[in-house]
Amino acid sequence: MRCWRPMHELALCQALIGEVAAVARAQHAAAVSEIYVSVGPLSGVEAPLMQNAFPIAAAGTVANNAQLHLQPTSIRVCCEECGEESEVPANRLVCEHCGHWRTRLISGDELMLQRVVLDTRKTAEVQHV
Repeated sequence: MRCWRPMHELALCQALIGEVAAVARAQHAAAVSEIYVSVGPLSGVEAPLMQNAFPIAAAGTVANNAQLHLQPTSIRVCCEECGEESEVPANRLVCEHCGHWRTRLISGDELMLQRVVLDTRKTAEVQHV
């Protein structure tokens, strides 16, 4: 017997659609044509799985025909020792300037809605929010 885990990305897409729908309502948009989301490598999100889950979550919503754009972000840390910021790989969160291991994560773990392209249809124009 095979045991399937719930798809984390589907739940994320459902939450994303909720936020996008709120933006569309606030702007009196008839539909959403594009959604831009930044995804950090430490966010725990698998981009291909999210792309596959998106049409399921968007079905029957204001984002039914929307295109999802996932934009990767880099991992950045700030060194607690020298104060410098560095772009680092996921498996080595040390300062690139002084090599110290005491760093604070600045970016790389985010999953953030960046932009929504709305179709207002009333005026036949597209708005970028």
